[in-house]
Amino acid sequence: MNKISKLLNDFNELVMFKHSIFSLPFIFISMVVAANGWFGFKLLALGILAAISARNFAMGFNRYMDRDIDALNPRTLNRPNVDGRISAKQMLIFTIANALLFIVVAYFVNELALYLSIPILFIIGSYSYFKRFSYLAHLILGVSLALAPIAGVVAVTQTIPLWSVLLSLGVMFWVAGFDLLYSLQDIEVDKKLGLHSIPSKFGIKNTMFISKLFHVLTVFFWLLFVISSNSGFFGYMAILISAVMLTYEHIIVNKDFKKIDKAFFTVNGYLGIIFFIFIIIDTF
Repeated sequence: MNKISKLLNDFNELVMFKHSIFSLPFIFISMVVAANGWFGFKLLALGILAAISARNFAMGFNRYMDRDIDALNPRTLNRPNVDGRISAKQMLIFTIANALLFIVVAYFVNELALYLSIPILFIIGSYSYFKRFSYLAHLILGVSLALAPIAGVVAVTQTIPLWSVLLSLGVMFWVAGFDLLYSLQDIEVDKKLGLHSIPSKFGIKNTMFISKLFHVLTVFFWLLFVISSNSGFFGYMAILISAVMLTYEHIIVNKDFKKIDKAFFTVNGYLGIIFFIFIIIDTF
C-alpha cells in the first residue's frame, strides 16, 4: 500500500497536478457562458476528466521526451523522470493511458468533441518538440492551454462561436507571457544545450518586453471576449482585475528574479479563479 501511495505521489510531482488550476477555470468559463448558466453535472464531471487527462498526457509526454534535457539542468535534476523514481516505461504507459482516457471522455461528450480529440492531443503533445528547433515553443504552450475554452464550448453547444475564440486568444497570450518569465530561469542552460527559447535568443530585457506585450494582448482579447459574449458589469470587472494582477506579476519579476515562482504560480493561479468567479456572478 505504501509503495502505491509513493508511486502516486511521484506521478503527482511528475505532472505537477496542482498546476491544473491554470486551465480548469477557462474550460468552465466557456461552458458557463455557452450554457448561459448551469450546464449540468454530467458535463461538469466529463469536463474535469477531459481537462485532467489532457493535461496528464501533455505533462507525461513532455517529461518522457525531456528526461535527457532535464538531467542536464540543475533546476530539474530532482524530478521523478530524472532521478529514477519513475521509469521511462512507466511514463509512457501513463501518457498513453491518459490519451486513451481523453478520447473516451470526448466520445461521451458529443460527436464534435470526439472528432477534435486526436488533433487536440497532437497539438498539446507537439510542445515537447518545439524547443528543439523553434523559439516559438512558448506560443505553442499557450495554444495548448488555449484549447481549453474551445473544448468547453464544444462540449455544451458543438459549435465554436467568436467569443470563445477571443477568450482562447487571450489565454494563449496569457500563458505564453508568463511562460516567458518562467523560462528566464533556464536562459543559460538553454544556451548551453542549444535549446530554442525567446530568452536565450533575445536576452532578458527583450524577453520581459515581449512578455509585457503578450499580457497587453491578453487583456485586449479578454475585453473583446466580454464585449462579444454580451457580458455585464462583473465581466468587465474580471478584465480590470486581471490587468491589475498581470501588472503586479511583472512588478514582482522586475524587482527580484528569485520571485519568478511566486509570480508564475501564485498570481496566475489566483487570476484564473477570480476570472471564473466574476464570470459566474455575471452570468447568474
